[in-house]
Amino acid sequence: MKQKRQRFLFRHIYLVILFVILASDVIYAQRFEHIVDYQVNFANVSYKGKQYVGIRSFQDQGQNYVLSVDPITLETYVLNRNACKIVAVTSIEKVPYFDSSLYMKSFKHVRSNEQVLQDAGIDFPFPKERGINLTIDLCPSHKPLDKIVFETLFVAFKGVENSLPVAISLSGKWILNHETDLQWLINLQNKGLLTITWINHTYNHKVNKDPLNHNFLLATGTDVNYEVIANEKLMLSKGIVPSVFFRFPGLVSSNKIIEQVLSFGLIPVGSDAWLAKGQHAKDGSIVLIHANGNEEIGVQDFIQLLKSEQSNIKSKHWILHDLHEGFLY
Repeated sequence: MKQKRQRFLFRHIYLVILFVILASDVIYAQRFEHIVDYQVNFANVSYKGKQYVGIRSFQDQGQNYVLSVDPITLETYVLNRNACKIVAVTSIEKVPYFDSSLYMKSFKHVRSNEQVLQDAGIDFPFPKERGINLTIDLCPSHKPLDKIVFETLFVAFKGVENSLPVAISLSGKWILNHETDLQWLINLQNKGLLTITWINHTYNHKVNKDPLNHNFLLATGTDVNYEVIANEKLMLSKGIVPSVFFRFPGLVSSNKIIEQVLSFGLIPVGSDAWLAKGQHAKDGSIVLIHANGNEEIGVQDFIQLLKSEQSNIKSKHWILHDLHEGFLY
């Protein structure tokens, strides 16, 4: 656990230093409400002596921007193109330093588990220390956000952790129907109460009554490109920088669609502990719950999990892991 805390501290010191270096040209909370020419473009991006992998380019109100990934931490940033030195490449693998990076390592992990119909991508427990990686999916729903999930977290970790790391998977249709709830989450992040990794969960998140191999993104007529790109643009319009991670609706995918997602430069994240399905959380598990008002069982199971670990939480022997950190193991 001591080694884990040292890694955690190092990562946050690294990000603070990076913030100071980049502050003038990195856009963190700007709403890009007039995006045009949004493209999947890969590039070797150099900014103030540091290397990034450019994965998107776009314009907004006459300015040019690049959505870029730090290949060391997997953090994403919107950089002003005019402040960067950019060398375009035809594919992400042709970025010179990509092949030996943590970014590439994550691609290899995904490809080792891309043959299964459900729960492909990164779905194994990591890191192997006490605690969990909490992922919260917000699929389309007319019900309000289950704020009790977050309120219970704050009570459980009061006096233990100041900013709790969580990964939130956003679907476009949820965003459009929950402007107030979304702003509530953003405010928690701005206040430093949450450190949120925003995951792309597709724009429409379509679901039908067909078998899984003809459902969700595998449904006939689904435009995967639109589902991914439209949701990224929507997130940016709300002042949210999309992470490098992607969550399949229903955790359902195919080899072909996984390769499509990888071709966007995104890392699919599954789950080894979908609580509502009776899967139990282990140390380092990627836990999945839905806080969209449609999964009361999962929410209650999570609350019970926190209660069962309360003594370990207070003694700092059971923590919430940042999803990015698991790739360092």
